[in-house]
Amino acid sequence: MEAALFDAATEFDRQLDRLVELGYPALADLTEDTFRDLVAPLRAAAVAGAAELPAPTDARVPFLLVITRDLVPVEDRLALTTLAGKRKPGFLDRHYAEGDLPRFDPIKELEVPAGPAYLLFDVDRGEETLNLAPSAAMEVITGQDRLPLTIDEGLAFVTLHPAALAKNKCFSLVGSRCDDKRVPAIWISQGAPKLGWCWYGNPHTWLGSASARPERVGLA
Repeated sequence: MEAALFDAATEFDRQLDRLVELGYPALADLTEDTFRDLVAPLRAAAVAGAAELPAPTDARVPFLLVITRDLVPVEDRLALTTLAGKRKPGFLDRHYAEGDLPRFDPIKELEVPAGPAYLLFDVDRGEETLNLAPSAAMEVITGQDRLPLTIDEGLAFVTLHPAALAKNKCFSLVGSRCDDKRVPAIWISQGAPKLGWCWYGNPHTWLGSASARPERVGLA
């Protein structure tokens, strides 16, 4: 079967247009033109980094344009996520205490670029790690020379590719941790994306661990 045609520049434009359509510029207190100009330098890097990568599927995509909490708060971005073909907005699990989210930072293995936006490449929702505890999934992921996703990256995945989040194909975000055994995860609840958390040592049949290539490309 002939591989699907994939144009990285067109895909970058689609992702940027989607963020604008959802209202990201206003949430960042920027005009649309300023927001577009801010992330535009990443377009060439997306084209270069996605070279030879296959076209997006529900399970795996060549790259994501990641907007960080430095520009738009997590809960604001979460509220703009939906399941594919649905309208109910994403929401935060009630088990997050007030002030909890800012405590979850990228793990030391990740080199996340500073600033408001960056690119992540070869992103996979982690079906092969379904029913593996995040602790075991980390061994699988790092054994493939890959690294897990952060909260910011997981939100970008579901925002820009809603079909990535599907029944029994949800994913942990092991790249964001605080000083305890909790691991953030995105799953489906009440017909919408839900940002919750699970324990680092507990497996779930419906929950894998998303991963990507280690390198992240920022604006600097």
